[in-house]
Amino acid sequence: MTLEGRLVRLEPLRVDHHEALCAVGLDPEIWRWTAGHVDDAGEMRAYIDRALQRQAEGSVLPFATVERASGRIIGSTRFAHLEPEDRRVEIGWTWIARPWQRTGINVEAKYLMLRHAFETVRLNRVELLTDALNAASRKAILGLGATEEGLLRRHMVTSRGRVRDTLVFSIVADEWPAVRSRIEARLSARGAGAAG
Repeated sequence: MTLEGRLVRLEPLRVDHHEALCAVGLDPEIWRWTAGHVDDAGEMRAYIDRALQRQAEGSVLPFATVERASGRIIGSTRFAHLEPEDRRVEIGWTWIARPWQRTGINVEAKYLMLRHAFETVRLNRVELLTDALNAASRKAILGLGATEEGLLRRHMVTSRGRVRDTLVFSIVADEWPAVRSRIEARLSARGAGAAG
C-alpha cells in the first residue's frame, strides 16, 4: 500500500531503502526523544529489519517517507499496534530529517495516514504517543487536532537507559471530519493539500 499526496509519498519500507535512510537519518538530534536510537549504518539496518519482522508478524505497517518533488527518502513512519477487533491503531515511529521538518511534509503524511485509517479501514480510534519531554512533538500532535488523554508514567525504558513517561493522544472517528477540515485548511495555507 502506498499513500500519496502533493508533498509526500509513503511507500512500504524495504531493505533497499537502507542507504537512502542512512543518508538522512544518522543525525543524533532525530533520535533524541525516541525509545530507540540509530547511530550508524548497522543500527539503521537493524531498525529496518525489526520493522519488517514486525510487519511479517502482522503488528506494524512501516513506510519510507518520500519527498515527492525530489523523489528523495527523508524519513519513516508506521502504523502499529493494530487491534482489528477494537478497530484501533497507533501512528508512530515517525522521524523526518531536519531539513524537511516544519515544511508541511509531516502534516500531510499524518493526513494521509489518518484518512486511510478512518475512511478506508473504518477504524474507531487512532492513537499517537510521544515522550512527555518532547515539547515539539506534543505541539505538532495537538496541532493536528488530536486530544491529549493522559500520561503513562514510567512507561518504558529507552535504549539509552532513561525511564520515559509517555503522553497519549487520540483522534476518534466522530472527530475525524472536523480534524480533516482543520488539517486540509493548514495544508491549503501552505499551498499543499493531499491529492487523491
